[in-house]
Amino acid sequence: MSNAFFSDLLTSIAERGRSLLDRGVWSLGEAPVAATDVLSLCEALLSGRGEATGALIARETLNAYARLPEAARGDFFESLARDFGPDLDQLDEAVAAYDSNPDAAAASRLHYLTEPRRQELFRRLNRAPGATRDLVAMRADFLKFSRGNPDLALLDADFVHLFASWFNPGFLVLRHIDWGTPANILEKIIRYEAVHQIHDWDDLRRRIDPQDRRCYAFFHPALVDEPLIFVEVALTAAIPDNVQSLLAVDRTHENIEKARTAVFYSISNCQQGLAGVSFGNFLIKQVVEELRRELPRLDQFVTLSPVPGLMKWLSAGENAPLTKIDPALREMLANQEWIEAEDKRESLRRVLEPLAAEYFLKAKTPKGRPVDPVARFHLGNGARLERINWLGDLSAKGLRESASIMVNYLYDLDEIEANHEAFVNNGEIVAAGAVKKLLRGEARSLFPSRRPRKDKSESSAA
Repeated sequence: MSNAFFSDLLTSIAERGRSLLDRGVWSLGEAPVAATDVLSLCEALLSGRGEATGALIARETLNAYARLPEAARGDFFESLARDFGPDLDQLDEAVAAYDSNPDAAAASRLHYLTEPRRQELFRRLNRAPGATRDLVAMRADFLKFSRGNPDLALLDADFVHLFASWFNPGFLVLRHIDWGTPANILEKIIRYEAVHQIHDWDDLRRRIDPQDRRCYAFFHPALVDEPLIFVEVALTAAIPDNVQSLLAVDRTHENIEKARTAVFYSISNCQQGLAGVSFGNFLIKQVVEELRRELPRLDQFVTLSPVPGLMKWLSAGENAPLTKIDPALREMLANQEWIEAEDKRESLRRVLEPLAAEYFLKAKTPKGRPVDPVARFHLGNGARLERINWLGDLSAKGLRESASIMVNYLYDLDEIEANHEAFVNNGEIVAAGAVKKLLRGEARSLFPSRRPRKDKSESSAA
């Protein structure tokens, strides 16, 4: 009710603005739109003061942007990055004023003037009815142009800075998605699933309707019926080692009274324009609390996670890890000849499991973090790398990206904070002994120059 009230209020303000302005000044009609037209509206929006006129100009600006040809959108973003930064002349004056009299007032003015004008522009654009959705879509467009363009990095930082405030977890609403959820939302769950494809409505129902399955999503009041991120959960007796058993059409349903483990087997971000704004850690924590209230007997919270970068890492560079294994095994892996042959499976397993341990425990980005993005997410949340699962995902995607390997991350509620601090502050990867044994064992023969430290704890220094 309150959301509808504020939406109606914004619409009313914009409509009143139409009666106060000569609409012809601000409307571009049906004529083709150029980047300069949208930029002129941006300047008008920044120079205005009234709420009514501001809401009108904001809506006209967003409408004009939506009509820009794709190539012109790149010009628009480049102008935002170049021409809508801080007022450097005023900033120089503020710096001089602070140097001569470094009091709180001078510091406050200096802080105010360091903010780029485009941040205030985005805030004013957000006054228009439905503007938050449009701005998220605008950033999704922007990301297409910003890749590999360092000149646009500051503009992207402004987007992320504002969205992190607007989509603060305190504003998010957790909703249980089940078969009674409105169809328009269920359609989006099907469309946005990014880990294990949902093939049709029957497949969706198998994932959210049985008593041993759950699905939860975060929503924001400004994006009605648009999930931001969702997680699919299986309730099981033990920790699963493959996704086929969870998704099988003819699987045996778990007696919910015997379930002791909640398995987060798919987490999907839904809004490309919100990339870089973190929701997943808050989602997992809230879902854990929700499940514990509903099912107090649950005592294990784990993931069954993909390893999207493993095959890329195995094959990258002149000294790629795959170059160190037997050529016949490489050929077998490339042609997927091993899938149906038990002996070939075992031969590859003996080689790939230690390599996977190397990937998780030793491979690093230039910033010293784990190469795998899913690992960075869960380890940063305080999870422990619990198990490497051979034949965890036999789908075409699983074979292509990770040679079937999946992993379990364990969220030990008593250890989450300590694990998180160890990872963030000291770069430590907390891993179970079974994972570390893989690295100490066969990995040693493949990488003889590397001498893993003695296993005195359950962590590996990053």
